Amino acid sequence: MPVARAGLYVPGGTAAYPSTVLMDSIPAKLAGVPELVMVTPPGPDGKLPAQIIAAAKVAGVDRIFKAGGAQAIAALAYGTESIPAVDKIVGPGNAFVAEAKKQVFGKVSIDMIAGPSEILVVADAKSDPRFVAGDMLSQAEHGPDSQAILVCNDEILANEVYMEVEAQAEDLPRKAIVEKALENSRIVVFDDVDTMVEFANGYASEHLIINMDDPWSGADRITAAGSVFIGPYSPESAGDYASGTNHTLPTMGMAAAYSGGGLDSFLHYITYQELSKKGLLSLSNIIISMADAEGLTAHGNAVKVRLYNNKIEKTV
Repeated sequence: MPVARAGLYVPGGTAAYPSTVLMDSIPAKLAGVPELVMVTPPGPDGKLPAQIIAAAKVAGVDRIFKAGGAQAIAALAYGTESIPAVDKIVGPGNAFVAEAKKQVFGKVSIDMIAGPSEILVVADAKSDPRFVAGDMLSQAEHGPDSQAILVCNDEILANEVYMEVEAQAEDLPRKAIVEKALENSRIVVFDDVDTMVEFANGYASEHLIINMDDPWSGADRITAAGSVFIGPYSPESAGDYASGTNHTLPTMGMAAAYSGGGLDSFLHYITYQELSKKGLLSLSNIIISMADAEGLTAHGNAVKVRLYNNKIEKTV
């Protein structure tokens, strides 16, 4: 069953993310969610970007509120005079949004901890340093708390990527943000691919790019990642915008146990059972034996009163 009302958090303020509107609201609509409530912070002028409003219109969002940060998450969880409480909150955000989602979990369901953004690139001597640097910077420009990691087995490549990151960053409009994010970022050199793969699984990154001469030699051993991009021509931005995967993804190691956004983000499952008298009789010994093993006598009695002329008798 779909949740009755979903809350969509869309980051904003310093940038507009119509892609996030689509990534969260389209699966919600396909799942059959009756009401979608979106919160997103306005720009410095107090207005929402036109592309955000247009994406919400196309995707079928019912109501939009100009609210952001931890307070917007609290409003969705508990409700206010203007913002209705929801059953589930989905969407990425900064460290404050992620912490707020953790704190309201239990009062309301959440999809995952999604943010701050992160990327891990696994590369080797055959990798093009321009491609690797471009992928690292594509996440670094999200925010000052983003993280970009390169894991490789070649020191020459490591140095080439380092210089290429500096060169490409020089011309970026969000250079100041990128420089802050790069302070959190690292290049790590290992001796062999096995150790690189082990590190990647331990880090459990939101975005994992495997840009090696034989990418599938590593990709088929990945057990923890939000979304995996394989080969030199699979940039992270393809997943953000066009290749068909969802870009709302688990971060901070949660990719070891959580999946990215999708239909399941908006569904909950109900189980049903109906037993005939004969059916209950066929299961009665199992039920009563398990109840006795757990010391829960009333559980067993609920079966006995139905099957043994309303008398509670011990069965053999």
